[in-house]
Amino acid sequence: MSGELHHIVVMGVSGSGKTTVGEALAERLGWRFIEGDSFHPPENVAKMSAGIPLDDNDRIPWLKALAAEIARDEAAGRPSVLGCSALKRAYRDILRSGAPRVRFVHVHGDRAVLADRLSHRAGHFFPASLLDSQLATLEPLGPDEDGVVVDVALSTTEQVDIAMRELGY
Repeated sequence: MSGELHHIVVMGVSGSGKTTVGEALAERLGWRFIEGDSFHPPENVAKMSAGIPLDDNDRIPWLKALAAEIARDEAAGRPSVLGCSALKRAYRDILRSGAPRVRFVHVHGDRAVLADRLSHRAGHFFPASLLDSQLATLEPLGPDEDGVVVDVALSTTEQVDIAMRELGY
């Protein structure tokens, strides 16, 4: 890769493995990993914990905080990997505002696989009941967006291998 600084957002609905894939990708690249969920304000966490989907008014300030975090890494000359749902193109546009080169790895797959993963996840504020609202909101990467889709059913290593190859790392 050229000397150009890059930032990668590992995106997808809850339960897709954004954190797992993002951490593995960041480790492989030697980059910083940012857990997007840790930037949610308490009001968002409470809303999701109660089984209420977030709307744009909830998500926009959160996305702007994440874009600002990308911008801090950009200013520091430090590449980063961010785990964030980034469900809509408009949300990805906000994240792209943080740096000149923000790329995406969309961890995506079958609803049944995602639901099964959520049903076995402990200690997370996001209930499985909100999966359908996220899938309904999801806008896949457009052909003009800088990114790749990896299958949630593959192993983490295979997902990272595909992402690295398709993104040219």
